[in-house]
Amino acid sequence: MSEELFDVVDQEDRVLFQSPRSVVHANHWLHRAVHIFVFNSRGELLIHRRSATKDEAPLKYTSSASGHLSAGEDYATAAVRELEEELGLKADVEYLGIFPAMGASTSYEHSGLYRAITDETPTFDPEEILSGEFRPLSEIQSMIERDPDDFTHCFRALFRWYLERF
Repeated sequence: MSEELFDVVDQEDRVLFQSPRSVVHANHWLHRAVHIFVFNSRGELLIHRRSATKDEAPLKYTSSASGHLSAGEDYATAAVRELEEELGLKADVEYLGIFPAMGASTSYEHSGLYRAITDETPTFDPEEILSGEFRPLSEIQSMIERDPDDFTHCFRALFRWYLERF
């Protein structure tokens, strides 16, 4: 299987060129990712614990679903794809905004944030996700305050951004 190809972008999220995943990550080049916050009808957010085999932030809590954009892919298409690949869910996704890359704290990624609401039961991809559960926002905030290192840097930034705006 060939290595994923990413768009390398500038600080304004303009595509500069394409490069393999390993090269992009090794050089800390800016690239694109998408995060989906999946809520149930009670307003609880699905968070998941990353698989132990993940190359970045294994066993940390993160967004309901997330992933890199492939070269040439747009944020909305990636959001729908990641929702289905990681959670086995098909749901409408609502665009919330682009969170700009800010170095290591955002994994050198411009992150498109989307929201979906569904009461369907997710089917976790075991290569990506160890476990997951829906939790009230206040409980997630308390968990982050107690042990911030139990969450990915990017999730903490996106969650804080989400709470400030919504």
